[in-house]
Amino acid sequence: MSAKSGSQSQNSSEGVPSEQNFKMRIMSKKLDFIKSVHGLNESDLVARIKEDELRLKKLQFAHTISPLENPVSIRGLRRDIARLKTELKKKKTEA
Repeated sequence: MSAKSGSQSQNSSEGVPSEQNFKMRIMSKKLDFIKSVHGLNESDLVARIKEDELRLKKLQFAHTISPLENPVSIRGLRRDIARLKTELKKKKTEA
């Protein structure tokens, strides 16, 4: 029995690294997004915000009509818009 419970503990510990890898990939994507936004000027940021807001409206409308395959994409887009607006505000306060 002890060998069986030992294998169960190994199985539960195997899930942890994959979860950490998943979090690392998400953080990597977020950092890449932030780095790409730093290089934009104010007018580019405003244009990108407008584009993303339009895309968000289209996604929300499509999700209302028929459920999206990946509804989490709406949340990610909202967060990206918030990051863009934060960066725009930082640039305006610096100027």
